[in-house]
Amino acid sequence: MAGWWAGWLLLLAEAWGAHLVLEPWAQEAPWVGNTSAFQASRLQRHLPQGIIIGVRKGGTRALLEMLALHPQVAAARAEVHFFNREENYGRGLGWYRQQMPLSRPGQLTVEKTPGYFSSPRAPERVRAMDPAVRLLLIVRDPVERLVSDYTQILHNRRARRKPYPPLERLLLRGDRGLDTRHKAIQRSLYALHLARWLGAFPPAHIHVVDGGGLIREPLPELRRVEQFLGLAPSLGPDNFYFNQTKGFYCLRAGAHQRCLDQSKGRPHPPIAEQLLEQLCTYFSAPNEHFFSLVGRTFNWC
Repeated sequence: MAGWWAGWLLLLAEAWGAHLVLEPWAQEAPWVGNTSAFQASRLQRHLPQGIIIGVRKGGTRALLEMLALHPQVAAARAEVHFFNREENYGRGLGWYRQQMPLSRPGQLTVEKTPGYFSSPRAPERVRAMDPAVRLLLIVRDPVERLVSDYTQILHNRRARRKPYPPLERLLLRGDRGLDTRHKAIQRSLYALHLARWLGAFPPAHIHVVDGGGLIREPLPELRRVEQFLGLAPSLGPDNFYFNQTKGFYCLRAGAHQRCLDQSKGRPHPPIAEQLLEQLCTYFSAPNEHFFSLVGRTFNWC
C-alpha cells in the first residue's frame, strides 16, 4: 500500500511539473525498482554533472540546500569524499554513482564535498571522471572561514569532553609570528588551491559564489548559479524567508519551511584582536592573487 501511495505521488508530481524530493527511506525503498507506478526505468543514479568543491566552512551546505529547491536539481545529501579519500576513490566510479540520488530525466545531479578544494589529487581525478563537469566554489573572508573552522572543531571536541587549545596558541609561535603552515591557514589560501583546479579545468568550468552575499541576499548569487549550471530560472523570493532569531535566511518549499541545522551560524569564541589583525595582514597578498585569478574582488578584512 505504501509503495502504491508513494508511486502515485511521484506520478502526480510529474504531471504537475512539480519537484518532489524523496526522503532517503523512499529513495531506497524496494518498490522503487519493483513498482511500475514509479516508472523505475526513468529513475536512475548518475555521476554528478555539478560538484560543489569548497571551501570548507564557506557556505557549501547552504548552497546545496538552496539548489535542492530547484526542480531540475537532484542533490546528494551527504558529503561523499570520493576524490579526496583513497579508500573511497579505490572503490571506483560505480561505487561513487551509487552514492548519488535517484533522479528523473532532465535533472542535474549535484554533490558537495568541501574537502575536494584543498586536495592535491582531486582536480585531476575529477577531470578524469568528466572534463565537462561544472564546478562551484563558494568562498568567504578567509579569516572568518578560519575562525568558523576552528569554532566547529572546538565545539566537537567539547561535545566529546576533550580539550582543545585557544586559537592563539595554535597559530602563534611566540616572537616568530604566525605558523603559516597550520592547516587552518593553508585552507584559507584560496589562490594556492584554485591554481591546481585551473590546471585541470578552464576558467569557464569553475563558478565562484560569494558566500557572504549568499547569506545576506541569496537570490542574486543563485541566479548566477542557475545560469552557470544551465538551469531555467526557478528559485524566487517565495523560497526564502529571513529568520530574525537565527539571523540568516531559511528555506521554503510550498507550505514547508526549514532552516539549516543549529551548527550553522554558531557564535564564535572571542579571538584576540592582535591575532585577527595579523591574519588580515597575512592574507592580504594571497587574496589579491585570488581576485586576479577569478576576475572578481571581495570586501574581505
